[in-house]
Amino acid sequence: MSLRRRTVGVLIAAGLTATAFGPPAGAVEDAGRGRSVPLRVATYNIHAGAGMDNVFDLDRQVAQLRGLDADVIGLQEVDAHWGARSEWRDLATELAERLHMRVSFAPIYSLDPVAMGEPRREFGVAVLSRHRILAAENHEITRLSTQDPDPVPAPAPGFGEVLLRVRGLPVHVYVTHLDYRADPSVRITQVAETRRIMGEDRGHKILLGDFNATPDAPELAPLWRELTDADPGAPTFPAQDPVNRIDFVAVSKAGGPGAGAVRVRGAAVAETLASDHRPLVADLELLRGNGAVGAV
Repeated sequence: MSLRRRTVGVLIAAGLTATAFGPPAGAVEDAGRGRSVPLRVATYNIHAGAGMDNVFDLDRQVAQLRGLDADVIGLQEVDAHWGARSEWRDLATELAERLHMRVSFAPIYSLDPVAMGEPRREFGVAVLSRHRILAAENHEITRLSTQDPDPVPAPAPGFGEVLLRVRGLPVHVYVTHLDYRADPSVRITQVAETRRIMGEDRGHKILLGDFNATPDAPELAPLWRELTDADPGAPTFPAQDPVNRIDFVAVSKAGGPGAGAVRVRGAAVAETLASDHRPLVADLELLRGNGAVGAV
């Protein structure tokens, strides 16, 4: 399915601060030869702006995200005028403005406002990008609603996708938040639907998100047929004394139909209590050729 082309997000041209992770992968080594394109990406469940202490403090999350110096960031648990817990603020737009990035927000829930004339109450996932967003789509996958007292599995939005052009290469970036329940049955369905949706696209592919399962979970195994896990070698959850990695950067392998290969040059988990998760950042190389389609 082709993406809807529409105007998306916020554009403010400005550089971001350097970080302890060093320069973007391959920035010096491959810039002259042009055989690959460096890209730094991150994923972060922002817990609706609250830290491990359950105190809403967007300033500390902005500081943490700025320190990652990522070109593309996938966010989960993002409020937009949702409620008092996040001061009724539009976190997706505010983070984009403060980080000087573009944004695409994909609501999972979009509810009527408390009072007529106010913005809709929304909660979902988002992509922040330094690169121009050419198109965006909010895909449906199977979910068990947290807003229904007696939910049944049903299609619902909140699997976000954006199409970027990074130095001439088409890059599909997806952001997801899979079911959190101990029973893996919904995640099994969600993984199958994720693979189907991603399989319809051509070019380089990057999946960011909170999978609510560890890398060796059986329900995630099908993902690793087409994707490479950017393993940081460290857990991400909970932020205080983490024991599991349930947050992921996964990238397309070479050889798939229309797939552009992505090489993982390194990955790390940042130590912070600004959310109940820790952010994961990865340095990638987008390889030219290997089945990738041309510039878009």
